[in-house]
Amino acid sequence: MKFKKRILLIIIQLLVVSFLAQEKTTKQSPISILSLQKEFIVGDEIVLEFNVKKDTLYSLYCTNSYGSTLIESKAVKNKVTFKIPSFLSKKRGVLSWKAINYEKTTFGEILISSQQQPTSIETYLGPPSIDAGGLDYTMLVVIPTDSLDNPILDNSKVDVKYQFLKSEEKVNILTDKLIGHKNIFSPNKSGRMIISSESYGLNSKEFDVNIMPAIASNFEIFMHRNHDYADGNQITTLYTSTIKDKNQNIISDGSYIEFYIKNKEGGILKTAATTINGVAHAKIVHPDFEDVWTVKAYFIGISESNTITIKYKKVIEDFNVVFEDNNRTITVGPLESFMGQIIPDGLYVKLSLYKNKKFINALFKESNNGFATFYLDPNIYENDVYNFVIESAGIKKEFKGFKL
Repeated sequence: MKFKKRILLIIIQLLVVSFLAQEKTTKQSPISILSLQKEFIVGDEIVLEFNVKKDTLYSLYCTNSYGSTLIESKAVKNKVTFKIPSFLSKKRGVLSWKAINYEKTTFGEILISSQQQPTSIETYLGPPSIDAGGLDYTMLVVIPTDSLDNPILDNSKVDVKYQFLKSEEKVNILTDKLIGHKNIFSPNKSGRMIISSESYGLNSKEFDVNIMPAIASNFEIFMHRNHDYADGNQITTLYTSTIKDKNQNIISDGSYIEFYIKNKEGGILKTAATTINGVAHAKIVHPDFEDVWTVKAYFIGISESNTITIKYKKVIEDFNVVFEDNNRTITVGPLESFMGQIIPDGLYVKLSLYKNKKFINALFKESNNGFATFYLDPNIYENDVYNFVIESAGIKKEFKGFKL
């Protein structure tokens, strides 16, 4: 009896399992894909069709990197159709979709590829100026795009063409991650380089890069003067050799060169000029006394010159001093130059006054027609005994015990 009950229980269990298995296999999703193309070209009409069991309202959620939307449609005769909007279908990339409003989730992806024939080329180039010598470079970035402004497929060929002086070159590159790029290194010579690009017969506009001279090398300086007398009137011209970089390119016009001058007393003078065709010319007035100048030029922070020495001879050997009007009018001159001629106007003459070995004042005059005249106003300089020191053209004369 117990054995029969156990057999009956096993049969019942088998019938239940069989029924559940049959129910699971016969249960189907209320929606199934009728046909689906997984790859499209931008601009194509994209339509998704599904078989459904009920004529009811269904929705399709679509999204890509440019946006998302929800498409709704009614089923007709157990078939529903969804048309992807153009603002999604005209953009390259992956379009994800998901059917909703039914029991079982259905989703997928569509790959939308660019049109392979570009209709425009976005081109960027920079920097616009680079140094000659092969170390500096400019970068060309090329983005060929189709009629819907999508970058064309990766690994598409782009020809980079550039011309410099008498040479022309063409280099093939491939697009990668939407763009193609090329580093163009500078040649050894300075000048102007023309660059363009081409992709599948479509050419970009022309770009140009200025190849500038590199850092200047050290240079030499020279001087020119009409005579070597320290007359305080003539001009000494200081000038450089043609300043070039290591590749013998002449540096850019307008480069600023400074000339530093040290005299024999340790004083510093300075003059400067800008280059034209690589040469800088600076001018400075002769000293008005015998002197020796040491001159060196600098292209500040970049290069420097050799050092030259310039000697100036004494132009006046002696001069007369005349005291008049109770020594209140003092006339210095005539001041004669190296050939006996009257020295040009403007030579400085200095008169220093001392009383009881104490410095009182210093007066300055510029020569006029070879003379310099001082007048000691009694309202300023009271009657007393003074010492005078007169200096001009490096000559110093002292007069003691003169009473005013």
